[in-house]
Amino acid sequence: MKKNKFAELLENEDEHIRKLHKIVLESIKEEELIANKIYVSGERLTIADRLADRVAEFGGSWKFIIFFLLAMLVWISVNVALLREKPFDPYPFILLNLILSCIAALQAPIIMMSQNRKETKDRKRAENDYLINLKAEIEIRNLHQKIDLLIVEQMKNLFEIQRAQMDIMEEINRKLPSKTMIKMKSSDKNVDVKKNTH
Repeated sequence: MKKNKFAELLENEDEHIRKLHKIVLESIKEEELIANKIYVSGERLTIADRLADRVAEFGGSWKFIIFFLLAMLVWISVNVALLREKPFDPYPFILLNLILSCIAALQAPIIMMSQNRKETKDRKRAENDYLINLKAEIEIRNLHQKIDLLIVEQMKNLFEIQRAQMDIMEEINRKLPSKTMIKMKSSDKNVDVKKNTH
């Protein structure tokens, strides 16, 4: 009888381990599916893309603003002060306005190209973040399943062990010359030990 009880407990433990293995295998499979979808930022940039990035980087910096202010100041100074009699761009500075308009007209689409590519990268990065968060959620759910399974199985095993211990204690009580009675109160779960002498 004792051997059967303990064999049954071991069999329950083996079943518990098989369930845990199943959960782990499902988790690995889900992780592989998510890992295959994650975007790797290893794109190759063309010369035009690199040039657009550099123009956008320079055009959106203080270096560009300071350089352009200095260039305009030199242009105006040369035309107003140095070449008073025959300036190449007289006072309304029409040529300067034309150059500034051309630079703005060329710079804007180049910056837009760079921004569009960065927006695509950001979208891919957001998709990666979503997939990683989904993976974390799946892992947390799997951990909850494992913990729940452990708790349920451990409670079953503890009750089985307690039942086996109670059977052994009853058998020992029967064999003792002076009987020991174990009485469990169902209301407060305390154990009273009373010795009966005959």
